[in-house]
Amino acid sequence: MKSTLNFNTFIKNMFLKVNWESVLQHIASVALQLILLTVVLLLINWIGKKIIRHIFKTGLRSTKATISPKKLDTIYTLVLNIFKYILMFFWIYAILSAIGIPVGTLIAGAGIFSLAIGLGAQGFVSDMVNGFFILLEQQISVGDTIKINSIEGQVTYVGIRTTQIQSVDGTLNYIPNRNITIVSNKSRNNMQALMEIPISSAAPFDEITRIISDINKNLDLEKLQITKRPYIVGFSNQADGTLVIQVAAYTKPGAQYHVKNVLLENYLSTIRDAKIELPK
Repeated sequence: MKSTLNFNTFIKNMFLKVNWESVLQHIASVALQLILLTVVLLLINWIGKKIIRHIFKTGLRSTKATISPKKLDTIYTLVLNIFKYILMFFWIYAILSAIGIPVGTLIAGAGIFSLAIGLGAQGFVSDMVNGFFILLEQQISVGDTIKINSIEGQVTYVGIRTTQIQSVDGTLNYIPNRNITIVSNKSRNNMQALMEIPISSAAPFDEITRIISDINKNLDLEKLQITKRPYIVGFSNQADGTLVIQVAAYTKPGAQYHVKNVLLENYLSTIRDAKIELPK
């Protein structure tokens, strides 16, 4: 009982010795500094983004620059990302300084802590370095259709740490830049559309090839975005033994799927209209 009274007395004395007016003033001062700091950084963030957007969306696009729009969009998102991380760094540093934590001394003196942070930052640094070389070598740009490992889709964002790819079904994939080793870019060169028309061994080959050639001659290449007129490659056997005629065409990037569907439908319907029976 006596020990309990002594403990309560000790707590009461400690409580009375604290200069609560000074403590509250310090808390209010720090809170005011943090609020002002946050407001200033938010203002800088708003102004900075408007300036960056004006430079890229108005200034550079209005000039006769040789940089493609896709490349400009990629650099624009990267600059915004760098600007965001710089502001975040200064915000965290200022907060720690405002509450009385000597950030510089802490980082310099805490060897084990610094080592742990360094090990944890290895992945982040790898992302940055790999992302830098991806942009420097112009491997990908926003809007390109690419394939990384098993993920295929359109590039929607290239950042310091990650690259975002939207798949055909709408899935948004976030890929750390350090994991990007092999990039298959399908938006840089002309793409091939390969049509395979199944035929029977007793089919009139000359008549079928004539029909295909007539269709190819009358195509609107510009409308279909075909860069090289379709031509007959030859005959081939599928895995199930079906005989097919292969027709190839080269298109602008991304147009190969539409061209394949349009031409294959045109070939098949015209051959059937000529009373030529095709395998089912």
